[in-house]
Amino acid sequence: MTGKAIIFSAPSGSGKTTIVKHLLKSFPEKLAFSISATTRKSRKDIEVDGQDYHFLSQDDFQDKVRNDQLIEWEEVYPGTCYGTLKSEIDKIWAMGKVVVFDVDVKGGLNLKKYFGARALAVFVKVPDLETLKERLEKRKTETDSDLQKRLAKASSEMTFENQFDQVIVNKELGESLQKAENLFNSFLVN
Repeated sequence: MTGKAIIFSAPSGSGKTTIVKHLLKSFPEKLAFSISATTRKSRKDIEVDGQDYHFLSQDDFQDKVRNDQLIEWEEVYPGTCYGTLKSEIDKIWAMGKVVVFDVDVKGGLNLKKYFGARALAVFVKVPDLETLKERLEKRKTETDSDLQKRLAKASSEMTFENQFDQVIVNKELGESLQKAENLFNSFLVN
């Protein structure tokens, strides 16, 4: 195992994907995105297989689990699994780049444990759950039932922030992006 990893984790809607996309655009020669595998359906007209996620059937995903092809995985919601393919990490490190992750909180902690000192784990959070609710509602991708599940999960996930190396409170996006750049640059030189 060689190379470094920077892990961004947050409750859904906190802004981690926006931060990760900014870093990838700002440091394309140094960073590459780890595309997660998932059993959930793609969001039509928004997500592309092999670019946003590797969309797999339940059977294909379980085959990868049985064949030890995932670093970590979990069933985030009933019937919906997410995981990190070992082949993704090998490909990025072979290019001489730092791998960047955009994962849920449990996945982030699992990756932090797996990579140890080679990783910087960053927790992204919103100032409060009401802000999170507003952000999720603006997406218009959730049913009311799904929104309530995400908010309940987010409330639980917020209790894990102290297990991460750094925390970004995503209140003002510009400041959050700058803090992420500073954290990445500091991590590179260590």
